[in-house]
Amino acid sequence: VQPPEKPLQAEEWKKLREDFQSPEIFEEVMLNSMIRCNSPTDVAKSLLTHLAKRNGDIAYNVLVKYLTLCVQQGQVSEICDVYDIMKVRFKILESGAYNLLIKGLSNSNQWRMALTLLEEVKKIMVPSRTCYESCIKAASRHQEMKLAFELYDEMLAKDVVPTLDVLQSFFDFSRGMKDAELQKELFGILLYLRENQIYPHKTFMRSIKLWFESIPGGNWRGHLTNIKHSGQCPVCNHQLEDSNLTEEEYSNLSERIIRDVIHGTDTFRKTTPQEFEAFQTFVENRLPFDIVIDGLNVSHIKTRKMQCENLFDAVNCLAKENARLLVLGRKHMLMNSSNWKREIMKEMQNKADFFFAENISEDDAFLLYATLRSGKHCKFVTRDFLRDHKACLPDSLTRHLFRKWQRGHQISKKNVFPVFSQQPPFCYDCVVQTTGDTWHIPYKDVFEEKYSYQVPRKWLCIQQK
Repeated sequence: VQPPEKPLQAEEWKKLREDFQSPEIFEEVMLNSMIRCNSPTDVAKSLLTHLAKRNGDIAYNVLVKYLTLCVQQGQVSEICDVYDIMKVRFKILESGAYNLLIKGLSNSNQWRMALTLLEEVKKIMVPSRTCYESCIKAASRHQEMKLAFELYDEMLAKDVVPTLDVLQSFFDFSRGMKDAELQKELFGILLYLRENQIYPHKTFMRSIKLWFESIPGGNWRGHLTNIKHSGQCPVCNHQLEDSNLTEEEYSNLSERIIRDVIHGTDTFRKTTPQEFEAFQTFVENRLPFDIVIDGLNVSHIKTRKMQCENLFDAVNCLAKENARLLVLGRKHMLMNSSNWKREIMKEMQNKADFFFAENISEDDAFLLYATLRSGKHCKFVTRDFLRDHKACLPDSLTRHLFRKWQRGHQISKKNVFPVFSQQPPFCYDCVVQTTGDTWHIPYKDVFEEKYSYQVPRKWLCIQQK
C-alpha cells in the first residue's frame, strides 16, 4: 500500500479501505507503510481522526504505530499528546509503548520526562535495555554524568546487559572532564569489559584512547600495538598477565565446575546418570589426556567433506606430537553410513581413545569433565563457547577463572582448506588489564554481536608519562 502524500477526508479514507482486499487490517497495513515511507504525521493523523469518528475510539496497537512514526521524526509535542491519550485510556502500557515514549522523549528537550516515565515502568516491570540506555544517553548528552552512572549501575544490578554503544557513549561524553569520581566510574567500565571478556571494536577503542588523552593533567598516551609472543608489550615493555592459572586457582575451578556444572541438575537433562557414570569410569581408567576433542562438533568444520574425514584430519593433525587424545563421539558414528565410513573410524581408533555416547547426549559436561580431570596441561577442541556452563557458576570470581582457563585451553580452529590448522592458546591472558599507570586493552577490528572465544591480536597500550 502506498500512503497518500497529504491528509485525506473521511470519505477518501473510506473509499481506500473498501477497495483494499482485506479491509479489516487496512489501518494496520497503511500505518506500517507510513512508518516505512516516513510519511508526514498529519497524513497519519487524518487516518486516526477518521478511525475515531467511525469507531468512537482508536485501538491500542494503532496508537502505538502512530507513536512509532512520531518518535521516528522526533515530533515531541505529538509524542506528549499520544502519551496523554494513552494514560487516560489504558491503566498500564506494555513495554513496547514505554520503549517508544522514553526513546522519543529522551532525544528531546523534554528528556527529564523520560526519567519520570522510567520510574513509572519500574513499578510494574524491569525496564528494558532500550529504556535504560535512552535515559543514560540523554543524561550524558546534558553532561549529567553522575545521573547517567546511577542509571548504569542500577541497570547492571538488575541484570540488564548494556550494549557496547552505550558503554562507548560514556567515554565520548566524558571527554576533557576533570573529575576523580567520574574517572573511577569509567575505569569501572573497563573492568566490566575485563570481567565479561568483552573486546571493544575499533571505534569504541578510539573513544577510550581519546578519553584517556583528554583528561586534564593526566598525561596519558595511547598507542596501537601487537603483543609479542612472550607476552611483552613493545610500547611500554610491560609483561602481560600470565594466561595460566595457579595450582590453587586450577584446583578451585575444577572442583567448582565438577561440583556445580557437572553434578548440578542441568547435566542429566540430555544424558542419564548411568551413562555419565560409565563415562567417568572410562576416563578415570585412562587418565591423563593431552587433548579432548568434541568429535561431532569438529566433524562439521567443512561442509563439503564427509564428517568422518573432517574428524580424521583433526585427529591426524593433533596426534602428531604423540599427544594422548580423547574423542567424544556418538553411537551413530559406529554405523557404517555415507558420512561415517567404518574403515576410517577404525583407523582413527588406533590413534585416539573414543567414547561413544547416546545420540541425544550433551557433550559439554563430558568435555569439561575429561579435560579438567586430566590436569592443567590438557587442552580441548570445540567450536562451542560453553556459555551455559558459565551461567551456572555462581560468583564472578569463578566465572572469571573459568573464562581465563577457557582462553588458555580452548584450541580454536582457523578454517584453512585443506589443512586442519591449530592456533595454540597464548601464554599471556587476552583480556583488559591494568597496573595503575598502564592499561592494555585488546580490541577487534569490527563489532561482533556474538560472544567469541577467538581472541583479538590487536591491542591498545595506554601509559601515564
